[in-house]
Parts: sequence; C-alpha cells; structure tokens
Amino acid sequence: MRFQKWLVTTLYILFLLLPIYWLVSMSFKTTNEILGVFSLWPIEFTLDNYRKIFTDPTWYNGYINSLIYVVINTVISVSVALPAAYAFSRYRFLGDKHLFFWLLTNRMAPPAVFALPFFQLYSATGLFDTHIAVALAHCLFNIPLAVWILEGFMSGVPKELDETAYLDGYSFWRFFIRIFIPTIAAGIGVAMFFCFMYSWVELLLAKTLTSVDAKPIAATMTRTASTSGYELGLLAAAGTLTIIPGAFVIYFVRNYIAKGFALGRV
Repeated sequence: MRFQKWLVTTLYILFLLLPIYWLVSMSFKTTNEILGVFSLWPIEFTLDNYRKIFTDPTWYNGYINSLIYVVINTVISVSVALPAAYAFSRYRFLGDKHLFFWLLTNRMAPPAVFALPFFQLYSATGLFDTHIAVALAHCLFNIPLAVWILEGFMSGVPKELDETAYLDGYSFWRFFIRIFIPTIAAGIGVAMFFCFMYSWVELLLAKTLTSVDAKPIAATMTRTASTSGYELGLLAAAGTLTIIPGAFVIYFVRNYIAKGFALGRV
C-alpha cells in the first residue's frame, strides 16, 4: 500500500514537471531541431537562444520592464489593501458588505473590458508607455484580491489585541505597524504572492498600455516571428527565464504561503 502511494505521488510529480522539462529542453535546441526531430534532450546543444536574450536590448529590457511595474504594483496594492482590509475587518458601516462585494466584482471582470478606457485615459494624461501606467492598471484587479485575502487574516486576530495596545498607549499607526502587521505576516506574504504573479503573467493590459519604453517580456514573446517562421528555441528560452522570478517569489514566501492557505480565505 505504501509503495502504491509512493508510485502514484512520483508519477504525479513527474507529470507536473514534464512541461517544464520540455520547455527547458527546447530552449537548448535550434528551431530546425525542434520541428524536425523528436528527442527527449537536445541533440545539438546550443546556447544561442539565451545569448540572444542577454545581448539583445529588446529582450532583456522586456524582463527589466516587467519586474519594474510588477514590483511597483505589488507595493501599491498591498499598501492600499492593508488599511482597507483593516477597516472591513474591524468596523461596521453603512453599505460595508455591498462595498466589499463591489471590490470583488472588479476582480471578476476580464481585463479586456478596461483596455480601451485605460488606453484613452493614459494617452490623454501622458502616462502611456510608462511603468506606472501598467502598475496602476493592474491595481484595479490586485487591490480587491489583496483586500479579500488580508481581511480574512485580520478577522482571525482578536479585537482584544487592538484594545490592549491602545491601553498601553500605542497610537494607531504605531500599533498597526509594530504589532498588527507582524501578526498577519502570513497573510501579507500570500497577498504579495498573488499580486506579483497576476501582474507578472498578465498580457492584455501590459501590451495595450505600452509600446517601446515599457514593453514587457510577455509582449516581446508574441513577436518572435521571422521570415523562416517562429523562432521556437528563442521563445522556449524566454519562457524558461520567465519562470525564474516566480520561483524566487515562491521560495522566499513559501512559509507564509503554507500558513496562508491554512488560515486565510484563499
């Protein structure tokens, strides 16, 4: 019985890792080899795909641009969501449940609905093709998600903690920053993870609101066609590199994510 469980688990993990391995393997192949020969590993091993990404400004600037607006968006989303989630968890006011539901409806709407309004707004205000434009656009979806996650964690903290801090002479912001935020660190880690990942993989708004200066890697990857067809090896190498930032984020917040899925609403 134990052997069967071990076998099933191993096969399941291999099944999940197979697409990643295949992507990495393709990144070390030429396009001709990918299209012409079926092999489990590169027959003619090449680093030309990665060499082009790290030497061509069009490619490596795409990663830099993506990281810039993703980090900006994550910081803004979590910073705004923290006091908002605290208000929803600690106070009751007229229309609080309706407002909370309205926030979630923004998260449910597809990005295509907001692409044209954002494009016209940013073009009129001079924010088109800037990092802050994409970061602010993604806030429309990430702030409601962060509020929803953080409110679940904050509601699990007894209100007596707030009252005890006030009796000890703490101001609100001193209590909030020095006591309350460390208490819900797991929730903040989960919120940052989801904000980062959504902003990192989102394509439609990022592509619509940028052209040259702030064009993300996701938009660059859609333009790998040449006179001979699509450069599949180059596309595979770019895809492999896009996995790395997400893997780093998961590594650094892995403990918080485990606690977050156990304690929060996610």
